[in-house]
Amino acid sequence: MPKQIVNVEDFKKLLEKAVECRVLRMGDKAKLKLRTKKMLYVFITSKEEADKILKDIKIEVKEIK
Repeated sequence: MPKQIVNVEDFKKLLEKAVECRVLRMGDKAKLKLRTKKMLYVFITSKEEADKILKDIKIEVKEIK
């Protein structure tokens, strides 16, 4: 089961261990999914905040439609 992350700081810490990030945009929200070797983490936020976070990501980003 994926774990849900509730704040940006935790999400940014997990970015260091993540293999890839998947982005699912739904209406006015965006779901960011971080895949690590052992776990899947989910962070739900606004589209604007997701765009700000994605600018700083250095790992592979996949858009899901």
